[in-house]
Amino acid sequence: MSWEKSIEELRRRERMAEKMGGEEPVSRQRGRGKLTVRERVSFLVDPGSFHEVGKIAGVATYDEDEKLDSFMASNSVVGRATLDGRPAMVLGDDFTVRGGAADASIRGKTVIALKQAVEYRMPLVQLIDGTGGGGSIKMFLKDPRTYIPETPSWELIVDGMGEIPMVSLALGPCAGLGAGRVGASHYSVMVRELSQVFVAGPPVAIAIGEDVSKEELGGWEIQAKNGTVDDVVETEADAFKAAKRFLSYLPSSVHELPPVTEPTDDPQRREESLISVVPEDGKTPYKPQKIIEASVDKGSFFEIGRQWGRGIVTGLARIDGHPVGIMAGNPFFLDGAWTADVCDKVMRHMDLCSTFHLPVVHFVDCAGFAVGVRHETAGVTRKGVRAMAAVYQATVPVCAVVIRKAYGLAGSAMMNPTKAKWRYCWPSGNWGSLPMAGGIEAAFRKELAETDDREALLASLYKKFEAMEDPFRTAEAFFAEEIIDPRDTRPLLVDFVHHARRRLEPGKTAFGPRP
Repeated sequence: MSWEKSIEELRRRERMAEKMGGEEPVSRQRGRGKLTVRERVSFLVDPGSFHEVGKIAGVATYDEDEKLDSFMASNSVVGRATLDGRPAMVLGDDFTVRGGAADASIRGKTVIALKQAVEYRMPLVQLIDGTGGGGSIKMFLKDPRTYIPETPSWELIVDGMGEIPMVSLALGPCAGLGAGRVGASHYSVMVRELSQVFVAGPPVAIAIGEDVSKEELGGWEIQAKNGTVDDVVETEADAFKAAKRFLSYLPSSVHELPPVTEPTDDPQRREESLISVVPEDGKTPYKPQKIIEASVDKGSFFEIGRQWGRGIVTGLARIDGHPVGIMAGNPFFLDGAWTADVCDKVMRHMDLCSTFHLPVVHFVDCAGFAVGVRHETAGVTRKGVRAMAAVYQATVPVCAVVIRKAYGLAGSAMMNPTKAKWRYCWPSGNWGSLPMAGGIEAAFRKELAETDDREALLASLYKKFEAMEDPFRTAEAFFAEEIIDPRDTRPLLVDFVHHARRRLEPGKTAFGPRP
């Protein structure tokens, strides 16, 4: 007695599944400059590590003798693998099977991917290419009725975001639920000119009077600049590298602490460039990336969201091998003022760091919330309050390094001041409820209007009040805990991360991430 024939049949069905949508659809996929889902999986995961689940699930037809006549694989490939040696779950869409539409999918494969990832505490990487939801109008011919929309398994996505790292790579047109899956992740990437993300594609847009192409509707220039996706890369291979690098800073789940790697940089390194990186005039902008890169382990800074919310730089890095979240005001954009999109960016980054137990280093240079009709119309007040809430609700240690400006409500949101402050100030620091420029004119409006020599009075007032801006006066009152030599920044941050590590506790946070 042997089951060899059954195993032969299994292997035959597996070979049929490997053909995906068939020769012609596969050829079209490659003709668009896209890899197939199985090629994508092989490039993403460690060689030989992929264990597929549900490979032979799909749609089969049988002849009159009940023998398998034809087989079309499901439009998703699911399985476990390792990424740089660490376990992960992979869920990939197959565009060659009905363009990834929901009516060609088997819901249980998505469900098992989410459940195994969460229950067995490993990241989920989604390779999204197609609608992944909505189905086809033609299906009404087979089942002539409509339905009240539901999104089965969405609760698993929502819960999963509070448990495991979720990465979404948009590798083609992503519409409907496909677009939703891109947004419902901790890190998302588009490939330039290859992927688009939209609620519904051009045919639906045309129906409402907008004659646009896929790129005009949901290309990278739209979705990366409004924060729908975090990053844009040039090739699919770059997307796979970005996903793995992002995950390298994070624990496999919230039930672990971030992995500390062997230090590769001198913890006592003092970067001479930091003594002069900030111009003395207090107005000329500087690149915050230079400060970040000089302070963290060399080559470890991984910027996230480069294209949007550009008044602040966010990302991940290592300091003496310890993963940290990074925020840094960017004076090249509105002097580092927090616009509505900057506030969204701050909130999302603080949520990410809190969820996965990453201490935060905040290089502060903030001119306050952005002022003016345009910014109020964009909802800067409401979004500013949400950003402040995320900072105050953070469950991880925060170290603030005040580089230059810290004004008003936004300036106060460098950390939660009710907790033990871990803060260093550079001698270039300048802070207050509002900037002197403009504030003096407002406070002395009557006197300036009545004087015979407005310019002389104004100059006198500025001289008087500028002396009060001296950061050493703040330190005299212990309102600035420490003023430091900028060249000491890295050694002090190394000290911070070692102390912060002792405070970190694995587990779920009370405030989950806000997509």
